[in-house]
Amino acid sequence: MAKPELSLIISPNDRSQPIIDGTVRPQGIDLAVTAGHATEIFWRQLHFAEFDVSEMSVSSLLVVTARGDSPWIALPVFPIRRFFHVTILVRVDAGIERPEDLKGKRVGVPEYQQTAALWTRGALQHEFGVAPEDLDWHMERNPEASHGGATGFQPPPGVHFQYIPPEKSIASMMIAGELDATTFYTAPITLFDRSGVDLEHHPRVRTLFRDPVAEGARYFQKTGILPINHCVVVRRSLVERHPWIALNLYQAFLEAKESVLARTRGLTDIYFRLGLLPPEAHAAFAADPYPYGIKANRQVLDTAARYSHEQGLTPRVVSLDELFAPSTLAV
Repeated sequence: MAKPELSLIISPNDRSQPIIDGTVRPQGIDLAVTAGHATEIFWRQLHFAEFDVSEMSVSSLLVVTARGDSPWIALPVFPIRRFFHVTILVRVDAGIERPEDLKGKRVGVPEYQQTAALWTRGALQHEFGVAPEDLDWHMERNPEASHGGATGFQPPPGVHFQYIPPEKSIASMMIAGELDATTFYTAPITLFDRSGVDLEHHPRVRTLFRDPVAEGARYFQKTGILPINHCVVVRRSLVERHPWIALNLYQAFLEAKESVLARTRGLTDIYFRLGLLPPEAHAAFAADPYPYGIKANRQVLDTAARYSHEQGLTPRVVSLDELFAPSTLAV
């Protein structure tokens, strides 16, 4: 019996690299792998569904799944996680010293629907009492160049929202004093993001949180959440025809991630042997900050689904049973 030949597109990162370079291969499947920028991947998949397997925005997947006609079913593989609210940038002369000072301010966002913005709004609301309706949102990507253009995005009721004119960008408006702050910011110019300025080191701009690392640690210690940004999806029709491919793909991604983690732990062990790290740090290095699977991530995933509904992106809270391949729900 011939192996199914599947196309995969994914963004390069350490945990997925063994899949990209072929060091790890899914059992019984031939993968034709393409590497790409995540923003481009999501746009291509949401608009044209070009690839059988791909990285996918968690927020956009929630929106598509809530409509009831999603061509995708997810695997609990999470290549990208980070604390997004700590990356908020503010103009130094905007009078913003605390998150609460963002109320009434003009805030840029590459794409309102993107997962980074979802988590940022959730943190602002639940940690600092700043609701999405408290801000004046300015979105850089126009409908044609946005993920929301493929999912029927409309600004949620009660949200102050407008598109940034094509001759401007988040960066130009921040520097000109036309924006007071911006959420997750993409400096390199892509097919869809046009700023192209390193705002993080611009003299007129600084991070909202003076110590972003400390704020990320505080948030994690309080909530137990390291936000998930992306997952991996498979064409639903393929899983319906070959249910076994879901677990085989999951196992391959897990093996790839575990191989990278094992190498990292091996290198870290040298520091312990040399006495450069205290023995009590062994427990921390034994933990996996990037777990795959439903069981280890249920709280994070449920929170993302709740935020999506709470922020008006989905008409209901999407259940994990709707999002993920049935065979992966027990892992």
